[in-house]
Amino acid sequence: MTALKNDRFLRALLKQPVDVTPVWMMRQAGRYLPEYRASRAKAGDFMSLMQSPEFACEVTLQPLDRYPLDAAILFSDILTIPDAMGQGLYFETGEGPRFRKVIETAADVAALPVTDPDADLGYVMDAVRTIRSALNGRVPLIGFAGSPWTLATYMVEGGTSKDFRKIKAMMYDQPEVMHALLDKLAQSVTAYLNGQIRNGAQAVQIFDTWGGNLSSVAYLEFSLAYMKRIVDGLIREHDGRPVPVILFTKNGGLWLESMAGTGADALGLDWTCDIGDARRRVGDRVALQGNMDPSALYARPEMIRREVARILESYGHGEGHVFNLGHGITPQVDPANAGAFIEAVHELSAQYHTTA
Repeated sequence: MTALKNDRFLRALLKQPVDVTPVWMMRQAGRYLPEYRASRAKAGDFMSLMQSPEFACEVTLQPLDRYPLDAAILFSDILTIPDAMGQGLYFETGEGPRFRKVIETAADVAALPVTDPDADLGYVMDAVRTIRSALNGRVPLIGFAGSPWTLATYMVEGGTSKDFRKIKAMMYDQPEVMHALLDKLAQSVTAYLNGQIRNGAQAVQIFDTWGGNLSSVAYLEFSLAYMKRIVDGLIREHDGRPVPVILFTKNGGLWLESMAGTGADALGLDWTCDIGDARRRVGDRVALQGNMDPSALYARPEMIRREVARILESYGHGEGHVFNLGHGITPQVDPANAGAFIEAVHELSAQYHTTA
């Protein structure tokens, strides 16, 4: 494979020296970019965009052509695995993702297959190879998957939910069914991420979007335990380099110490955590990624710069920080403000690094 021209993202995840703090944005290939909207219109709909390796490559590279980002992230969706399990993913305008089949019973869980990344999700593997080739060593490529708890939430609820009534009812009333579902999902996610790594992903992130809605005891049993199982099963070196693993639980600040004990290389933080406090809590066990409020990008560039400076100061000197938003960039953000954000991170962070 082509040597990396910019590896500061991977180095930061491994707490190695960098010249400036690396930066990327969750959902950096998305609706805030007019070129993305044009590609989506050309593809016809989101599913067609996502399932075409050529379109997936095109939109993955779009933010890199605009901004000096330090990583690319595969353009896909966390719900590819439930779709490959036969749940029938579709997107309703204004409603978000929906499934034609819903998991309700032990028999429904028993009928689910464990997915094979090459046989069942070949379009994603093709996209990873296509993107990695097109990057030509420009920056590393991040692969990703949803956490078992988050995927299960969509599969049981049938889509997004405000109260998570169905999934929590199953968890409390039929924990054995819940564990059976999470076990199949953990097996599928492990295989899926390893497939991405074998095909060219140089780091992977597990998105636990809904783990933060659980009680503390339930989070450890039904979310974190399965993410740890995935981490334990991942390929951790490929192409002669370590493959760092990032865990991100939205609203997960309560459990940082437990998350740091999973064996992951880095933890993603949402904006509700103070990153300096998080660093003190986890010590040198993991790198930290985050954690500016995406809504700060609605502010004027000078105010965005001020918020970047505050977060950098809170983290302090030394390695192990990847700058990111605390969640995905929102569609209404002015692309110029995203550019001001990235420029501020690179410019203001050099003082916190003594060696390159």
